[in-house]
Amino acid sequence: MSTHSVTQSAKATKKWQFKMPTVYTLLFFITALVVVLTWFVPAGKYDYRTANSNVLIEGSEVANYAGGERLLPIPGSYTELESNPQNVIDLLAAPLTGFSEASSIILFVLMIGGFLSVTIKSGAMDAAVYAISQRFAGREQWLIPILIFILAVGGTTYGMSEETVSLWVILLPFFIAAGYDRLVVAGMILLGSGIGVATSTVNPFATGVASRFAEIQLGDGILLRLFTFAVFYLITCVFIMRYAAKVKANPKHSLLADITFNDQFSQTPKAIEFTGRHRLTMTVFFGAFALMIYGVVPWEDIGVTFVPALNWWLQEISIVYLTAAIIIGLINRMSESEFVSTFVAGCKDMMGVAMVIAVAKGINVVMNDANITDTILSWAESAVVGLDSGVFAVTSYLAHLVLAFFIPSSSGLATVSMPLMGPMSDFAGVNRDIVVTTYQLGSGWINLFAPTAATVVAGLAMANIPYGRFFKWVIPYISAVFIGSCVILYIAA
Repeated sequence: MSTHSVTQSAKATKKWQFKMPTVYTLLFFITALVVVLTWFVPAGKYDYRTANSNVLIEGSEVANYAGGERLLPIPGSYTELESNPQNVIDLLAAPLTGFSEASSIILFVLMIGGFLSVTIKSGAMDAAVYAISQRFAGREQWLIPILIFILAVGGTTYGMSEETVSLWVILLPFFIAAGYDRLVVAGMILLGSGIGVATSTVNPFATGVASRFAEIQLGDGILLRLFTFAVFYLITCVFIMRYAAKVKANPKHSLLADITFNDQFSQTPKAIEFTGRHRLTMTVFFGAFALMIYGVVPWEDIGVTFVPALNWWLQEISIVYLTAAIIIGLINRMSESEFVSTFVAGCKDMMGVAMVIAVAKGINVVMNDANITDTILSWAESAVVGLDSGVFAVTSYLAHLVLAFFIPSSSGLATVSMPLMGPMSDFAGVNRDIVVTTYQLGSGWINLFAPTAATVVAGLAMANIPYGRFFKWVIPYISAVFIGSCVILYIAA
């Protein structure tokens, strides 16, 4: 065979290689499919009642309701309406309308981005982790649960994920020198932050978005999420620490023992001084999240009456993060131009999340404009009414596992699923906060190991860990998390 033929064959092979489309394209294809369905699915509406005042809102008046209360569909009240199929113009306009309708959550996401960017720019995060690692030198086995806890708290409060990339450079040389293998570090970073995201308590990108579209408060269901966080934190620590102890005792037990690594991670990590300014920065950083948690928790609903409930939501929390970012900028003596450019850069980094929310919201826009949302709910009503509430919760969890594989964005998945799953839970007699938890656990479980999870693939590539070895290692762990999720959701519902 000639060289030209070989080249042509290689080009042909490369040409037909499948590449997973981006989440934007997947969501737009789903929107297009929904537009097609509006020509075949009958239009219709339920009658609704307001959640607090119990006022009846007839189906024909639901679109004009502006009372501010959550609306609950009345089982058995579905009636068909005149069909309103959508067209190509509606398809193209849907993400733009979605951006407008989700503007409050998008602005919230941008403020979070600016706040995180200013904090990272200060260098306080990296310095704090290095200081902790040095303090525990020689006692590294006790550093493992501490780092897992810190990363899990970051995941559960603000969705810490991409921010962990810099930690690989710090932790890999430290733990390798201490006699551990790279999977220990991968477990702390990926599973630690990942299980935090999966059990999000007040994570604005998961709990915040899902609660917004499920029309409940961010603090609803927080006790269940805290319990789930505690359970899976312990499972994560036991899994990683047992493996770490086995490798430390005998390096041949490492799943990476047959691989020879020769990269920069075999060197001593670069010293980073943890200054008083860094300490003050991290105090403000964690203080902002503590204040947010206090502001959103419905204290009276959980029996706490000695502290006032603030009932904060998106605007108030956005103000907290903007203020905290300004304070951190002042602490670190950032110039006006440096602060603004850093804050804007952080907002820019979150534009991808904002666009995912907008495109995903466009699906809901098309369905609502065509009046087919309630039609789909009516089809589901017969399946879920009378269904055991625990079975419904587990089924919802399984459904989110499938959806999360194709929509790895937690905010995008919440925007797609919650407008349907929220009312569907009403028919099943399950609180909407339970459905928010099923979504979080489903999305979080997939993103612990799936090749569609960018942080997993990027982190393993940085550490030169073959994906197959990592997957083999985490099988017992993800199995335990899967079973634990099903049990907790069944009992909670």
